[in-house]
Amino acid sequence: MSKFIGDWGNQLKSYNKNVRLFLLTSFLGNVGMGIFMIIYNYYIRELGYDDQVNGKVIAMTAMASAIFLLPAGLMSDKVGRKKVILVGAVFSAITLLLRAVFVDESLLLVSAFCTGVFMAFIQVSSIPLLAENSTEKQRVHLFSFNFALIMVANVVGNVVGGTLSDALQAFLSLSPLWSVRITLLVGAAFFFASIIPVLKINEKKKLKTEKTAASSFTSIFKTQKSGLKMIALFAIAQLIIGFGSGLVIPYLNLYFTDRFEINKSLVGIILALGQASTAIALMIGPAVVKRFGEVRAVVILQLSSLPFLLLTAYTENLWFAVIGFLFRQALMNAGNPIQMSLMMRSVDDSIKGLANSVGQMVFQLGWAVMGPVSMTFVMLYGAYYGYAIVFSITGGLYLIGSIYFYLVFRKVK
Repeated sequence: MSKFIGDWGNQLKSYNKNVRLFLLTSFLGNVGMGIFMIIYNYYIRELGYDDQVNGKVIAMTAMASAIFLLPAGLMSDKVGRKKVILVGAVFSAITLLLRAVFVDESLLLVSAFCTGVFMAFIQVSSIPLLAENSTEKQRVHLFSFNFALIMVANVVGNVVGGTLSDALQAFLSLSPLWSVRITLLVGAAFFFASIIPVLKINEKKKLKTEKTAASSFTSIFKTQKSGLKMIALFAIAQLIIGFGSGLVIPYLNLYFTDRFEINKSLVGIILALGQASTAIALMIGPAVVKRFGEVRAVVILQLSSLPFLLLTAYTENLWFAVIGFLFRQALMNAGNPIQMSLMMRSVDDSIKGLANSVGQMVFQLGWAVMGPVSMTFVMLYGAYYGYAIVFSITGGLYLIGSIYFYLVFRKVK
């Protein structure tokens, strides 16, 4: 245990200033997003809309990200990570603020689309920025730590979101709508705070020749054929997992509320525990890689999550649902930074932004397509069979995605 802690301590000390500043930005921004993730579905319900509107909002956000991730990735490779992240952070914060006060359905959908657009700027530049400010030996640890930090931030956001909305309603006698709205505004405030560390990042300017080499599709196809092939193979894996994820992940708060009739505070605590368990699993991920290798580690972690996913799907006991949710969340997500490290090592620096954007794009496409499908099943078949069906479909897609990943990448050194 002391060796494990010492290993992580030495890694953290070795990260440069840019990495530490970005990690602070990531933490603050994801606290804000953690609040939005748990509360926004309830906000739409409090406005009087049905769950199909929730599905449309999720689809619009995901579709916007899917559309803009690729151009954002090319822009990131060309003008630099800091500028793209800064633009994304500023306008994402503004859209979150607007979404907390908009009431009309059309404005809800437009603002959700805008959030997806500008979050794409941040998503596509984050991993390349960390990769370019770290050595190859640091990356598995760094990516794992970054994902773990996101989970911890989401823990804080989930707890704050769930308890604050209930507290405002209980102690200040605010209406359910206003308690939720004020909580969303607090989430937007955290996201505005995340802009400050980005301003202090000192990114070295790329050489003009390097920019020119990556400035057109023609040059990329000529010089990076093997890298583009690797990106395409990763994209198929991400697309399969994205379809499965889009069916259940955006609606976990509604699943616990609908099936077990619990309050938002308890839902917030449950989701926070899920993020915390994922953070622990992410920190253990590098040890799994050392024992089994990157590809086998990803497959083992993903397949291990499937029994717990099915437990969550079919149980009518809250405790069993929580246990299934916690282990599925931790095991399935623990493989993400390992995959990112493998992808970043497999492509040239000039197309790292493109590689990350394509992976994120197809994953978001899965959310965009499956978001409305999920809520349709729940509305048709109810809180038990509806969620049981979508969770089971997700399990099948995860199984297919894991087998594909092993067959395609098992020979990658």
